[in-house]
Formats: sequence, C-alpha cells, structure tokens
Amino acid sequence: MLLVVDIGNSNLSACAVLDGTLGGVRRAATDRRSTADQLELLLDGLLRLDGHRIEEVSAIACASVVPVLTAALGRMADARLIPLRLATAGHLPLPVRLDRPSDVGADRLVNALAATRLYGAPAVIADVGTAITVDAVARDGAFLGGAIAAGPELGLRALAEGTAALPQVPLAEPPRAIGRDTVDALRVGAVFGWRDLVTGLIGRVRSELAAVEGVPPDEIRTILTGGFAASEWAHGVEVDVVDPLLTLRGLALFHAEVSGEAPAGLAV
Repeated sequence: MLLVVDIGNSNLSACAVLDGTLGGVRRAATDRRSTADQLELLLDGLLRLDGHRIEEVSAIACASVVPVLTAALGRMADARLIPLRLATAGHLPLPVRLDRPSDVGADRLVNALAATRLYGAPAVIADVGTAITVDAVARDGAFLGGAIAAGPELGLRALAEGTAALPQVPLAEPPRAIGRDTVDALRVGAVFGWRDLVTGLIGRVRSELAAVEGVPPDEIRTILTGGFAASEWAHGVEVDVVDPLLTLRGLALFHAEVSGEAPAGLAV
C-alpha cells in the first residue's frame, strides 16, 4: 500500500493508494511542532479512519512545503524502514525551466506532472488554498513558472490582524458586489476579489503560454485545484477541469513512474 502525503501550510492531506487507485482522502491541520512520533500517530489515525494501519504502508510519496515536517516524516520513515520518495525538482520526471528549480514548491511541480499525464499540455493550473498559484506547463510537460498570491482566508486574516477595526469574518458568498456593511464588504473582497484575481491570472498566463507555444489560447488546458476548488466560491471560475485531488493523484503518478509501476484509476 502506497501512502501519499501532501503537507501544506494549513493542512496535511493523506490518502492510501491500492492498485493505483486513490482511497479516502483525510485531512488534518498542519502542526509545525509535530515530532516524528506525533506525525506517525497522526498518519496512523488518518489511515484507521478507512480501515488501514501504518504497518500496511509499503512506501510513501510526499510533497511538502513545510521543511520541519518534511524532516520529521523522513525520520518516521527511516524508523519504520519505509521507502520515502520526496517530490522535488531533482526527483520528479519533468523539466523545470527556471533559474532556481529547487526554490519551487513541491506541490506546484507535482500538479504540473499530474496535469500533463492526466489532462494534457500545454496547460495552466490554478491552485487555490492558503496561497493562490497559477502556473504554466509547456507542451512537453516542462514547468515554466507562474504567479503566487494570498488565498481568500489568508487575506481575510491579514486584514483582521493588520487593522484596528476590521473583524475576522468567515468566508461566505456575498449577495451583491456593493456590501451593505463591513462584514459584507469584506466578503465581497475575499470571494469576488479572489475569483476575479484567479480568473484574471488564468487569462494572462494562458495568453502568454499560447504565444510561447504558438497555439490559440483555447488549446491551452485550464485546471482548477486546491482546497477551494470544490467550494461554492469557485463556481464562477471557468476552467476545463476541476480536480481538487490533483496533487495527490500527481504523487501517486510520481511514485508509479519512478518505481516502474503502472498507475490506474487516477483520473477524475
């Protein structure tokens, strides 16, 4: 049994993969203070929700943007003698055409791999979570870079913490663009604002990528993923594919390709 783990800034997502097929996806809040033992207990607990145990894991594939937890996972895998494959620019089977490939977040690279293998390239991938990333993937699957912005919840939290009078409000679809009070106004900025931001960035990146590849913009695949991809707030973002599990599928593909296995059942 393969265990795929996506360690993000806000959440850790884990999923068992059996015969190339994703099982139930479980999530927990990211805790940077976790030791290797605590991380093992967390992963075992998440697996047990679907009737599995950490003892059944034969390999782990991980994308992490939290170095301290990457190290803790490495210690846990070493202690249990479980092979661990970390998704990095040097390990993933795709070109990274940037000046400093090692600086790119592992999740962005894994998304590029998954998008190419599952949906085709050239492609633009918008990942909306704690941060928003909109990335370009060339026809040959190479990662070309993209844009990074704050996600909607992070933006709301920053406004509440960085101002004297603005409150922290939960995300909710506003009824109109002209907010009738401060809470409504904040929701307009967070929901309509990030939606327009993502839509605008997709359009810009898509146009530039089309020019680079010498194809019409409508031949560029557009994919939406991340924690907000399946939410009501994403309904106004027009893309070809909505795949909230793109990163986890990419990790399963990554492990299968480097280990010589043939993954199945990974497409939406």
